[in-house]
Amino acid sequence: MVRDLINQAKTSTDPHYCARVTADDGALGDQQLRAFQDNEKTIPTILTTSQKLSTGVDARNVRNIVLMRPVGSMIEFKQIIGRGTRLYDGKDYFTIYDFVRAHHHFSDPEWDGEPLEPEPAVAASVLSTGEGAAVLTAAEPAPSALTAVTAAARPKIRIQLADGKTRLLQHMTATSFWSADGTPMSAAQFLTLLYGALPEFFKDEDELRCLWSDPDTRKALLAGLSDKGFGWEPLAEMQVIIEAENCDLFDVLAYVAFAADPVSRVVRAAAAQSATAAAADCTDKQQAFVDFVLAQYVKQGVDELDGDKLSPLLKLKYNNTLADAFADLGRPDQVRGLFVGLQKHLYGVA
Repeated sequence: MVRDLINQAKTSTDPHYCARVTADDGALGDQQLRAFQDNEKTIPTILTTSQKLSTGVDARNVRNIVLMRPVGSMIEFKQIIGRGTRLYDGKDYFTIYDFVRAHHHFSDPEWDGEPLEPEPAVAASVLSTGEGAAVLTAAEPAPSALTAVTAAARPKIRIQLADGKTRLLQHMTATSFWSADGTPMSAAQFLTLLYGALPEFFKDEDELRCLWSDPDTRKALLAGLSDKGFGWEPLAEMQVIIEAENCDLFDVLAYVAFAADPVSRVVRAAAAQSATAAAADCTDKQQAFVDFVLAQYVKQGVDELDGDKLSPLLKLKYNNTLADAFADLGRPDQVRGLFVGLQKHLYGVA
């Protein structure tokens, strides 16, 4: 209902200006969500949802969050608000439209800090349809409203860890970091805890590279970190805070553990491409597939290198015809060897 009402009132001529993303929408909803997260696209501009977007959605250009249903807990409230805290070029704040007074129920001055006066902005109308879904809008600038939170660049925080080296973090008034008992943590506290936990998983940078360069051992490493409270989402949040958004979760771990400088995915992929091309046993068709995988990695991130992504990547490259893929690239075990081998080049494993 919310989606249909917004599309009836819109001035855009695109029928997908506002899209619905719920668990019931399946693959279509996931497709709309991916398009929404792509900052090169402006359609869909608004997503409506019930609870699916509360956590785990990295859409950096979210400008408005509209609360239209009761929120059950402070943690859920802060997770929803966390969808707006991502930094993006030209995004200095985001706006919360709260039709259910959730910010009164979950007021937390220690976590929120002092409220900031909203900056004047272009006025816009707000569509109210009563209690329903949360509405996230990405592409349009936000007017002043109930709450405006700055996301502008701020002075860096210097954190000195036990190795005597300094780590730099962006100063942020709010984070999405939580301790095991559900209490909020600062980015500095999360970084310190992560630093203390990492020696349980690898002893030096070479071992980290070896673990990360194989899809199976990388998956086990991430599962182990998640079990300790360092899941994918807070690691991705830390990636933003250390200004490594164009890099890799590997760089987050290497930076925290060893103060290693992050390397962008573009630079990493170019080095892997050159190393693979120099291999005498790599055919032209195999190199073309390597280049394709690396391009997907640069665009989407390390998730494209998961072991279960090999078959979808082959289908995408070969128009859903695996027989053609194996005819060009070799037996299935050879193709998997190529897929894993390029990752060793990607992370500089000898």
